[in-house]
Amino acid sequence: MKVELFTICDFAADYGGKLNVVGIFDTIFAGQTPFVHPRWCVALKLRFEKMEEGDKKIRLSLVDDDGKSVLEQPIELNINVKLSPDQNQSIANIVLNLDRIQFNSFGEHAVDLAINGRHEGRLSLFTSQRQC
Repeated sequence: MKVELFTICDFAADYGGKLNVVGIFDTIFAGQTPFVHPRWCVALKLRFEKMEEGDKKIRLSLVDDDGKSVLEQPIELNINVKLSPDQNQSIANIVLNLDRIQFNSFGEHAVDLAINGRHEGRLSLFTSQRQC
């Protein structure tokens, strides 16, 4: 399995296997803490080989710079990777919409990706005070 794309963005959608990603970023600005960010997305493009067919458990967590979870619970979803006999590889496009997430502090946060319990990637997400 290969993670070909793992990013934070304003919007993402999968249209018939074509992943559309808009507004990639790594910093959220706010006037003060705590604050609620109305909506952001995590977009994933995963490539699987024939021998990797089967059920996969995707887990996404968000922690602050002290390692404290920002989400009430990690986001988990299951996918089933199945290839037709004439395919050697398969792509799974995944879009996770994160609505009304509250951030209690400024600093570096981490978005962690695990697949079947194995850590596959980490993104830094910074929250910073907006300068007037």
